[in-house]
Formats: sequence, C-alpha cells, structure tokens
Amino acid sequence: MAEPANQAAEPALVQETRLQENSYDVEVQLSDLQKDTENPLGSAHTFEELGLPGDVLKGLLAMNFQKPSKVQEKALPLMLSDPPANMIAQSQSGTGKTAAFVTTVLSRVDHSSNQPQALLLAPSRELARQIENVITHIGQFISNLGVAAAIPGSIPRDGRVDKSIVVGTPGTVMDLIRRRQFDASQLRVLVIDEADNMLDQQGMGDQCARVKNMLPKNIQILLFSATFPDKVMKYATTFAPNANMIKLKVQELTVKGISQMYMDCPSEADKYEILCKLYGLMNIGSSIIFVKTRESASQIQKRMMKDGHRVSVLHGAYEGSERDSLLEEFRTGKSKVLITTNVLARGIDVSTVSMVINYDIPMKGMGDAVHDTETYLHRIGRTGRFGRVGVSITFISDKKSFDALRNIAADLEIDLVALKPDDWDETEEKVQRVIKSSRAQAEFVPSAGV
Repeated sequence: MAEPANQAAEPALVQETRLQENSYDVEVQLSDLQKDTENPLGSAHTFEELGLPGDVLKGLLAMNFQKPSKVQEKALPLMLSDPPANMIAQSQSGTGKTAAFVTTVLSRVDHSSNQPQALLLAPSRELARQIENVITHIGQFISNLGVAAAIPGSIPRDGRVDKSIVVGTPGTVMDLIRRRQFDASQLRVLVIDEADNMLDQQGMGDQCARVKNMLPKNIQILLFSATFPDKVMKYATTFAPNANMIKLKVQELTVKGISQMYMDCPSEADKYEILCKLYGLMNIGSSIIFVKTRESASQIQKRMMKDGHRVSVLHGAYEGSERDSLLEEFRTGKSKVLITTNVLARGIDVSTVSMVINYDIPMKGMGDAVHDTETYLHRIGRTGRFGRVGVSITFISDKKSFDALRNIAADLEIDLVALKPDDWDETEEKVQRVIKSSRAQAEFVPSAGV
C-alpha cells in the first residue's frame, strides 16, 4: 500500500489485483474421539448421499442447490453423524455455512412436537431474522415446521416459546429461560453463528456461557464464524469439547472476488465530499457505508439527504420493527445506499450489494488503539456474494488510519488498489470496470449459504 499523500513517501506496494474465482480448500481436523472410528470422515458429493429427511432434501433442491458446496461436503457428514458430535467451523460468508447448519438442525428435530429442540444464537436481530428466513425456505415442505424468534419484543411477557426451533439473541434467550417462558430441557442442538464475536469476552461471551449453562449437558454444539482469533479459538475448544474442526486457509479468507481499494483523502474533513462523489457509483448496484458511531451515521445521512442524495441509515438506536423494515427496504432495492455501524458487518446477506465503503477504518481496544482485521473482513464480505465480484473502498486520511489499513493488509497478505481523489476519471473507470464485470457474470444461482 502506498504512503498517503499527506505522509512522507514510502516505496509503493500496490499493484492492481486480478479478479479470481471464489475458490477455496477446506481443511478438516477430527476430534480424538472420532479418530477412533473405522470411517472417520465422509465427503458427500450430492445431497442425496447424506440420507437427509425427504422434506429437507426437497427444500434444498427447490432452492436450486444442485450439489453441496466444499464446506457442506466436509461439514454435513460430520454434523449429521450419530452419535452427534460437536463442530467448530471457520468458513467465510458465501460458502454455504448457514445452509449447512440449518440442514443439520432440520434433520435433528422432531417436527411433530412443539417442544423446543434446537437453539440458534446470533449477535443481532437482523442476523437472527435472516437465519429464521433460511430455515423457513429450506424447511418449506416440512409439515408443522415451527420456528420462534427469541429477539427483543417478539415474545410477550405472558407468552411461551412453543416451537421446535428457536432463533434468537443470547440476552433475550437468557431472559426467556430465566422467566420460565422457554423450556430448554429437551434441546438437542445449539448453533452459535458469528462465534468469534459471540464467544469473545469483550463481546457476548459471558451471555453465551450463561445460556449454555442453562442447557442440557449432552447438547450438540456447532460453532460457525468467518474468523477465529487465537484467544477465541482456545475458548471455543472448551465451550465445544471434543469438536471436529473445519477451516479455510488464511489467504482464502480475504474474499477473492472482492477488489479491495483505498482512497487517500487529504484530510478527515474531505472524506464527506469524496463520499458524495462516489454516490453515482454506489447506485449501480446497492452499497453499504460503514462508519464508527451511530451519531456519525445519522449525521452523514442527514447531510447527504440535504445535499440531494437518497440514502438510508440503520443502527442499534432504532427500534426492532423499524430495523426490520429498513433492512427489508434495502434487500428489495427500495433503498440502494445504506449507512450503518458494525451492527450489519456480520452475516447479513444482500445479493445485490456491489460496493462496501469503510468510511471509518474498524479499530478495537482502549481508545481504538489497534486495527481490527476481523471486522474489516466481515465488512467487506457484505459484497462479492455467491461468487460474484464486488468492490470495497477504505478511506484513509491521516497516519493512524494509514498505519491501520497497512497492518490489515499485512495480516491478510493482500495488496490494495490505490484510488486518487484528484483523478476522478481514473477512479470511476477502475470501480466501474469491477462492477460491470459483476453484472455481466454468468447466471446467478440463489444460495442460502451466508
């Protein structure tokens, strides 16, 4: 990455990367318990080979799943094995991980009973709703399919959770169990999506640990995330003991279908004007703008609307039903540009997103002292969906932001394409070339794997 214009020059490290197909290899590590079996690992090349219930198989085929993805090939035989085994799966969005754990849940549950048997936890109501939607689509042919959303405001104080599958956020689930509105005694499967954040002690780790302590001791635990920092992985192996593991190589986590660029802004104040110049490109598909705080998200939205740009904003300060409505408008294309905080950085899947803009670089630690590579990876993963290509543009404006992005690039072993704010013709040409390539790609095959 080249030194920004307002810093001392360094040798340029940038060369434009050639777009590649989103291919990857899956590594499998079996638990010590499973290594003792005669046939420790199966690999299913068709869904028919898995011995799935007929209605589940029918649902997968109806969604145009022709064959398992590479992750599903390796993970599903292990997750569906008897006796049930725990799984820790590190797999980026778009590789079929959601469909994998949803298929497992639908296959484990007795749908003739309203007793809760499977619990799926997510860090936000948006991701919980999305998982709920995948369950209803893959399970569309299952008679008496029951799915309850355990998110704020969804279950009244005098209500009960009376569905076989429960999808929710850990705080709400914990409250429902404590108030005896949710009988967890018959749960068979616990799925935790975005597990790196959910198990992090600085994230929701305490809540998830408390929920787990309320569940049967022999429950099957499935942990999924695009990233697993070392400290979280260490805890995950305790949280899900004797787990089988699948993972992608680090280099393959950088989402190869995304052209990752950066814009060297002369100053912090110039970022807004450059963002407005990008507005025309944002509307070619759909775009997400990530900012640091709720306040700055709302301020930028109001300023852009005043300047004649149609944009929406979504963050945690909005009420649940309003958040659902705003996200649905973005999914359906009524809203094309969405400004948000990290509430949408993880797992949210909108197939039309062709551009992600990091208006503020993701940072962590006291006083935002350390670059946050995992969040960067999750953010840019909102584009380049289903093997398509997409664009991510990260704004830098001073030495701190430059150093942070340089460190992220080093962590991911990538080169970043430089965009010049003073040569707008070249910037537009570079971005449009990628987006037009995405639109011209071969037919799009729907997938629930987010």
